[in-house]
Amino acid sequence: MKNTIRLSGIAYESLVNGPGIRRVFFSQGCNHNCKGCFNPETHDFSGGEEKDIKELIDDVYKNPMIKGITFSGGDPFERAEEFSYMARAFKEKNLNIWSYTGYKFEYILNNLDNRKGWKALINNLDVLVDGKFEQDKAVEGLRFRGSTNQRIIDVKESLRTGNIVTLNY
Repeated sequence: MKNTIRLSGIAYESLVNGPGIRRVFFSQGCNHNCKGCFNPETHDFSGGEEKDIKELIDDVYKNPMIKGITFSGGDPFERAEEFSYMARAFKEKNLNIWSYTGYKFEYILNNLDNRKGWKALINNLDVLVDGKFEQDKAVEGLRFRGSTNQRIIDVKESLRTGNIVTLNY
């Protein structure tokens, strides 16, 4: 794995991408092209800029106010190897880790062995917000997701039980 990751941006202290004060890493690159996407500038895989992964991790460790990490996008599952490396490092510090993806949880589980980094990434997440953004299902004031079709999934409990366990926010 390379030691850099292509990001479209970073939110250093966010309250809207999961519970508590979080560092949010916006992946560069997405194939879903959802109509009405909040971050269309993140779709181009060659956009954004390369960042040193170790520096990103170390910078999080320096801020004691950060209680969690969120991977957003773009689609973090398009850069799963790099994000899984980061997730493992953050797990060592007991940080809560969320990720957004346009892929459905079932699709991810069915392709764990076909896509590099997917198994490691899913196994290091606490929560996954899955599914494409659907503009006709967007509801004002919806917490932690853009449209009602997206699910907020408790990854650990879902993997443990074999059933999708959703969280209510």
